[in-house]
Amino acid sequence: MAEASILGIETSCDETAAAVVRSGERLLSNVVSSQIATHQPYGGVVPELASREHLRAIVPVVRQALAEAGESYDSVDAIAVTQGPGLAGALLVGISYAKALAYALNKPLITVNHLEGHIHAVLLEEKQKVEPLGERERGASRTGARRRNHERSEGALRLQFPVLALVVSGGHTHLFLAREQEQGWQYKNIGRTRDDAAGEAYDKVAKLLGLGYPGGPVIDTLAKHGNPRAVKFGLTQIKHPNRGTAKAEQTAYDFSFSGIKTAVLRYVQLEDMSAAIKRRREALAGIAKPTLQDWLAHCDQKTLDLVASFQRTVVEDLVSKTLTAARECDARTLFVTGGVAANSALRQAFEDEGAKEGLPVYFPSRRLSTDNAAMIAAAAYPKFLAGDFAPAEFSAEASLAL
Repeated sequence: MAEASILGIETSCDETAAAVVRSGERLLSNVVSSQIATHQPYGGVVPELASREHLRAIVPVVRQALAEAGESYDSVDAIAVTQGPGLAGALLVGISYAKALAYALNKPLITVNHLEGHIHAVLLEEKQKVEPLGERERGASRTGARRRNHERSEGALRLQFPVLALVVSGGHTHLFLAREQEQGWQYKNIGRTRDDAAGEAYDKVAKLLGLGYPGGPVIDTLAKHGNPRAVKFGLTQIKHPNRGTAKAEQTAYDFSFSGIKTAVLRYVQLEDMSAAIKRRREALAGIAKPTLQDWLAHCDQKTLDLVASFQRTVVEDLVSKTLTAARECDARTLFVTGGVAANSALRQAFEDEGAKEGLPVYFPSRRLSTDNAAMIAAAAYPKFLAGDFAPAEFSAEASLAL
């Protein structure tokens, strides 16, 4: 295969990111400029502010990524950029800059689907490893799992297909069944959220409880201090069409997280927690970077139990539906990726349940779970080899499907 250094650019939401990856497997640099401080006062991402911050950050971020990689504008072989899905204005910032670079440097430009990027984050992560057998595999062996569906060679993963990939983040909760084809992978979407994405539910519940933004890391941290069985939330039940209908295959493993968000609100109302939430919100607003001790100082046990119970319900829903899909589709390998894949409870649950079934489960590291450009550059490499370059007239697609 031809060696190639690809500059990746990612601006789909609220992270301005650039990275250089060589031949889809060697991570040379990975720079991310976060907008958390900008959006924190609003409890979520404000699209207009996100676009403005991307405009400010994109040039220095790209320059830093090239410098850290020991590359220059002239030395990279191609430029890759996220085309979608995401916020239209945010995507256009990255696309416009990538187009200008490609035109000025006479370099090929490659478009990447953000969701496929998250899947390639797992592959890129595995290729960074050099140990012959990781802790996860040793743990699976100790459980007595008989089914060995993967091998390692010099740290890289030799996959057995089909691969089932759960992409779970603030904007997406999708299940893809992936099969290998001559150039890259072929994806089939077999499940998605009907309403809120899992990460969005985390953010909204954290905002409701006065815990700040982003909600995922805060809830994950505080859940360890609560009783996950204290509040009895039921798993979401979705009515599907009969399996004989044309749409059955597309909806059999769907998710829904608006119900659990409403259930938390009802609990807050029934338990008269509004006054305590107001005091907590005001107290934490005066702290620039709250620590665990700050959160614990302003959370009573009822709140901690509620947070833990919310997280348990979301995790159980994600794990149970994903593993049901894995069994029924005879998946041989499972990927869990996206921002919510950094959640410690979700990782532990998938590792435990996957080991019971002899199903290898792989995650990206936490730095490659959230939005980044390394995954975009890695996903672009098969397209580079195939000569699959973007036409000059392409634009952002906020609802781009995979």
